[in-house]
Amino acid sequence: MPLIYAPVGQDLPIIHISGKPDVRRHLQEMGFVKGETLRIVSHMGGNMIVVVKETRVAIDRELAANILV
Repeated sequence: MPLIYAPVGQDLPIIHISGKPDVRRHLQEMGFVKGETLRIVSHMGGNMIVVVKETRVAIDRELAANILV
């Protein structure tokens, strides 16, 4: 399922990163790689706070839709 539909507070493995090559590269540079575990901390006005590799990252819904968990 896309990350935008995932529940808050649950540890989830990243199954796939989709999108254009530059979008995938940008997400990988932020730590979103296949097999990594992440957790959604909160949803705020269409944006999300996500913990990945022990770092909090803010991403918008458009980027989050490219992350499948």
